[in-house]
Amino acid sequence: MKFTNKTVLITGSSRGIGKATAIVFGQEGANVIVNYVNDKQAADAVVETIKQSGGNAHTVQANVAVESEVQSMMEESAKLFGGIDILVNNAGIVFDIPILEKTVEQWNQVLGVNLIGTFLCIKHASPYMKNRPGASIVNISSTNGLDTISPESADYDTSKAGVISLTKNFAQALAPVRVNAVAPGWVDTDINKGLTKEYIKAETDKIALGRWGQPEEIAKAIIFLCSDDASFITGSTLVVDGGYK
Repeated sequence: MKFTNKTVLITGSSRGIGKATAIVFGQEGANVIVNYVNDKQAADAVVETIKQSGGNAHTVQANVAVESEVQSMMEESAKLFGGIDILVNNAGIVFDIPILEKTVEQWNQVLGVNLIGTFLCIKHASPYMKNRPGASIVNISSTNGLDTISPESADYDTSKAGVISLTKNFAQALAPVRVNAVAPGWVDTDINKGLTKEYIKAETDKIALGRWGQPEEIAKAIIFLCSDDASFITGSTLVVDGGYK
C-alpha cells in the first residue's frame, strides 16, 4: 500500500469525488480525515466504509470558508495522527442560474468555499506539513476553470480558474511540499443530478470516450499526484475529462 502511516485530509469528503478519494486513500493504508459541513451521518458512513476495509479514519466538521473553523480542523487533524502529510482541497459549491441573475451574496459564497477556502486550508495545513517527506497538496479545480462551458456557472468558473493560479503560486511558496491541481470534466456526482436528460446527452456527445467520468476515476488521478510516482511534478494541472471537445 502506497500511503501506509500517511495522514490525508480531504475537504468535502462525505460525498462525490471527495468520498471516493477518501475510500481509495483508506484502501492504500492512509489515516483519513473525512471533512464535512452539515451531513455528519454521510461522513460517518464514509469512515465506516474505510474501517470495514481495514483502514483508519475520523470525521472532522468545518466550513472551509470560515477561517477559525479551518484552523480548528487542522489542529484537531494533526493531534489525531501526529501531523498532516496530504491535503486534498475538494470542497466546492455551484449555483447554476443565469449570469445576470446571480447576486453578490452567491458570488461571495462560491468564491468563499471554492477559492478562499482552498487558500485557508493550505495556509493553516502547511505548518503541519513541513519536514514531512513526500508532503503533497492537490486542489480540485475543473475544466470550467480552463474554458467557458456555460455562462450560468460564471462564478464557479472564476473560482476554479483561481484555484489553478493558486496552485502555481503555492507550488513556488511551499516547495519542497508539492502542490498540484486536478481539473475534472463531467463526473457522475450529486452536484450534477439536477441537469436535464437533454443537456446530459448533448454534453456526453462532446466527450471522446462517450461517457461521464466516475468519482473513483478522479480519485485515482488524485492518488497519483500525491504518490511518489509524481515526485517531480508540482505546479501542474492534470485534466481528467475523457477527451471533452
